[in-house]
Amino acid sequence: MIKPTDTSEPWRVGVLFSRTGFMSVIEETQLRGTLLAIDQINDSGGINGRPLEPVIYDPGSDTRSYGQLAKRLMVVDEVSTIFGCYTSASRKSVLPVVERLNGLLWYPTLYEGFEFSPNVIYTGATPNQNSMQLCSLLMKLYGDRFFFIGSDYIYPRESNRIMREMVARSGGSVVGERYVRLGASRLEFEPIMQEIKLAKPDVIFSTVVGDGTVFLYQAYSDKGFDPKKMPIASLTTCEAEIAAMGHDVGEGHLTAAPYFQGIGNNQNSEFVKSYQKRYGDDAPTNMCLESSYFQVNVFAKTLERANSLETPVLRAMVMGSEFEAPQGAVSINPNWAHADLWSRVGRANRNGQFDILFESRTTVKADPFLIGSGRCTVAAAAV
Repeated sequence: MIKPTDTSEPWRVGVLFSRTGFMSVIEETQLRGTLLAIDQINDSGGINGRPLEPVIYDPGSDTRSYGQLAKRLMVVDEVSTIFGCYTSASRKSVLPVVERLNGLLWYPTLYEGFEFSPNVIYTGATPNQNSMQLCSLLMKLYGDRFFFIGSDYIYPRESNRIMREMVARSGGSVVGERYVRLGASRLEFEPIMQEIKLAKPDVIFSTVVGDGTVFLYQAYSDKGFDPKKMPIASLTTCEAEIAAMGHDVGEGHLTAAPYFQGIGNNQNSEFVKSYQKRYGDDAPTNMCLESSYFQVNVFAKTLERANSLETPVLRAMVMGSEFEAPQGAVSINPNWAHADLWSRVGRANRNGQFDILFESRTTVKADPFLIGSGRCTVAAAAV
């Protein structure tokens, strides 16, 4: 039951990210971005004089636990708004809970698209905001023979299906496709490296997530492959994984994302400064952290106007909302309840950061069902 608005009690919200298990390498940073935003809002007086109070649970990288803890948040803790989830599998676990109990999940991670729910606000990138741009740049710079490797769950399989279609439409081919289990060990990547050596692709497209990302790139390095000739390109490998695998291991590989720490604008400079003041000068920011941060701010602006945590009220009022995020100005697209975001492609350097190879001129409108998307073309690139 939602508390009345004429009270000084805190606004309670749920937070559902893994601090333990194989997904903690990235979800810990999402938790940090969420809490940084909450603390900044509270330091500024809260929302309509009331602080935000996070109710935090650690699902431990277990898919079923996300759904179970979402139910606990809504039934036991009486929370209706939840910030959380990285993998599509964890989102799918929470989805029936928020739909049945009429909660609102704010999902800050890139995903495969082709989903719409009246109980989710999607603030991560969809394929038309990252896959299309990456496909085009890879074919321009490296060649048209792709080898796919992903973690074995919904997001990698669906993302690879979409990328396969984009590659084929542009005259390319997929010369191999392999999947590893979530939580795969480093040894499990070694035979795949041998397959890649025999297949001789121009590009490796990775949708591996969690600790497996670190092991994939380390196995690649151990095999002696050269990223100047055959890089790993990803939608999921960000500054957090580069730091974990070693900057020398990550150097030369590509990622498509709305945000990189190295982009230059005042909002990002202040964001990085605030984050590193709290978590250490050597703590990198990343795309998933940034979307976790800005979505809390979008929520806060909406709650200030609505003065209610009722899901129908919040959802209706958030449509079309704009915010000056660290990546640049973003907005919630009222057609889909997905965010209109920037498109960028970066190449990792020896310092663990990304040099920008491509940047969209403005935000790219969310098109989760790829209704307006054709061949994988890039409107403007600076390489």
